[in-house]
Amino acid sequence: MEKNVKRTLGRSGIEVSAVGMGCWAIGGPWAMLGFQAGWGKTVDDDEAVRAIHAGMELGVNFIDTAANYGAGHSERVVGRALKGRRDRAVISTKFGYNVDENTKEVTAYGASEEESDVAPHLRANLEESLRRLDTDHVDVYLLHVWGLTLDRALAAREVLEELVAEGKVRTYGWSTDRPDALEAFSTSPRCGVAEQELNIFSGNSEVLALSQRLNLASINRSPLGMGVLTGKLAPNSKWGEGDVRKEVAWFAGIKDGSPNADWLAALDSIKGILTSGGRTVAQGALAWIWGRSPNTVPIPGFRTVAQVQENARAMEFGPLTADQMAEIDRILGR
Repeated sequence: MEKNVKRTLGRSGIEVSAVGMGCWAIGGPWAMLGFQAGWGKTVDDDEAVRAIHAGMELGVNFIDTAANYGAGHSERVVGRALKGRRDRAVISTKFGYNVDENTKEVTAYGASEEESDVAPHLRANLEESLRRLDTDHVDVYLLHVWGLTLDRALAAREVLEELVAEGKVRTYGWSTDRPDALEAFSTSPRCGVAEQELNIFSGNSEVLALSQRLNLASINRSPLGMGVLTGKLAPNSKWGEGDVRKEVAWFAGIKDGSPNADWLAALDSIKGILTSGGRTVAQGALAWIWGRSPNTVPIPGFRTVAQVQENARAMEFGPLTADQMAEIDRILGR
């Protein structure tokens, strides 16, 4: 079994650690199109910086953030953490919304997300992110508007092509689970990645198959199911005020503000496989993603040093074997 696995971001050739650090939760409180999108009312920036440093010491070099997260605050924390360490990190960030750092509000460029006129704002969005990240380039730049109409996405792609040519962006992609849109968007060799939801119980197989066919990296959001797949929650677990998981309605792993009981029961049924070799449940969930495809790069979120260390040490075990993957499918009846 391969340990300390590395992954390549598709056509870009950029090498990254097999697991990344997802920086949504460290952004603190913010409002996204009118709803609370943070992971709590407070955030400990010092702990977040220590966590990023701890991850890097354990070999994690891929850091995924977005202008949205904390209305710019997550990018500022990442920039602080990488001061003097920028050459050791591969930064992925995202664009597509109007970000007001003062009011902590994120709004669409238009009457709806789908019809947002993103392209005219793209260069300014990048410059704002570069200032917050305290860098002169980003390695991966992702369109963050999931349902953007294809014509508007293609207009944004033209600007992205220019930014790659200018050296301000190394590769680009789209965070969406729409395979047809991704295929039309990713025709250029400068497009190297797609970001999709993927974990043991949810994720679009068509998007993953597309990534494999087109040689795109599949960057995986919600790899631990917003915490539901860590083995640390019960059906009656609740989240505090200001935590997006208390109100979320679009994620199948959470129902009425609590972990989906069906997910927890299914997780328990495969716990023996996930924890094989001394893994924790969370480490097994990441190992499943690696076993799913060599194109995958999960980006579990974090707020503490301990969480990052647990996720990073999953690389010491490597992916689940083909037999283990098949046994999980048999137990789950799929």
